[in-house]
Amino acid sequence: MLESGATAQIAVVGHEGLVGIALFMGGETTPNRAIVQSPGHAYRLTGARAKEEFGRGGPMQHLLLRYTQALLTQMSQTAVCNRHHSLEQQLCRWLLLSLDRLPSNDVTTTQELIASLLGVRRESVTQAAGILQRDGVIRYRRGHITVLDRPALEARCCECYAVVRDEFARLLPVPKASVP
Repeated sequence: MLESGATAQIAVVGHEGLVGIALFMGGETTPNRAIVQSPGHAYRLTGARAKEEFGRGGPMQHLLLRYTQALLTQMSQTAVCNRHHSLEQQLCRWLLLSLDRLPSNDVTTTQELIASLLGVRRESVTQAAGILQRDGVIRYRRGHITVLDRPALEARCCECYAVVRDEFARLLPVPKASVP
């Protein structure tokens, strides 16, 4: 966040992750802030307990380090995407990353918030979302986006989404449910 109040999103965190990695990486604090964009459930752990568990060097430390590597990939890919891809592609990437962390195809947000997160003007988001809606990829109504055609959304996205998705899948594979 800049002194002017301007912001830009650097990562999307959901059920697969956590905020506050600076704590167990030795930094203790960070100049960044986390914003809750969607309703849901979260667990809270004291800093002392998190550092203690990380310091044990066991499976939790290994998991947190793999998550940190995946998060760094997302952050660096976001920086590249914001510099080299169109706003429509950035919006598609953001929607897909958000959907991957939600239980449905619905994202509750405003164009103003998306604009702030992507570091662009609201009118630009309105235009990009309008194109996606016109083409039947999404349905947008005040404060609510529903993805109607995920394959089309993925096709319009740049390679940045797949790089992040694949790295999270590689580093944090979801165990398959056991069948009785």
